[in-house]
Amino acid sequence: MHSDKIKAHLDNKVIWLTGASSGIGRALTIALSKYNCQIFISSRTITQLEITKNQCAEPNNIHIVEGDLSKLEDNKKICSMIESEFGRLDIAILNAGTCEYVDTDNFDSALFERLISNNYLSMVYGIEASLPLLKKSQHAQLVGMSSTAGYLGLPRSEAYGSSKAAITNMLRALKVTLKVSGVDVSVICPGFVKTELTDKNDFPMPAIISADKAADHIITGIVKGTHEIHFPKPFTVTLKFISLLPDKLQFWLLSKTLEKS
Repeated sequence: MHSDKIKAHLDNKVIWLTGASSGIGRALTIALSKYNCQIFISSRTITQLEITKNQCAEPNNIHIVEGDLSKLEDNKKICSMIESEFGRLDIAILNAGTCEYVDTDNFDSALFERLISNNYLSMVYGIEASLPLLKKSQHAQLVGMSSTAGYLGLPRSEAYGSSKAAITNMLRALKVTLKVSGVDVSVICPGFVKTELTDKNDFPMPAIISADKAADHIITGIVKGTHEIHFPKPFTVTLKFISLLPDKLQFWLLSKTLEKS
């Protein structure tokens, strides 16, 4: 997308970006900082947020607001700070989350609780806190981080994929219901992106891309107003196709991933 269109879309916008202490969140903050917008960045770790800020093109436009995003009150406090300073929020990018994999030889419900809390409920809390501010914007956008793992039942991602499928379903519904409020909704569904989290993976990651490239895809999708921002296309389209196959064939193909891991 032409940089002038991105510049015009982001000019003077107030943005809240969660999970900005590393990975895609950090890369996205750095990419957005090239434009004339005010960016509030959040996570639990203020020292990592400071590293993110120091890498930005215009650090003075980056506002650190530390908080535990799995707690509703912390989300509300952050949005209160944004309101007190700017009176509105134009774009909320709810990116905070984590990933853990299920070991069926030691099936652990606590793992599911952690991922539902850190991935799904943290986004629900962020939406509750940010919606009143978004509704004060003339061009509001709500953007949430999901994953291609939510497309179908990938082995070992029983907990992670479930949390992401819940996010995708919720944001699809909100796309319709929030239209009357003037809030546009997008969901981000990346494939494999090289980050601190994926560096821990012990299995092949086809079509993996850099966090910087992921940030470019996300910004382009936000500016275009795309509902489902998915990338890289060869990988995501393949997963979408597999999800449409008959169950027997789909399960056979997915079982092959266990043989390779």
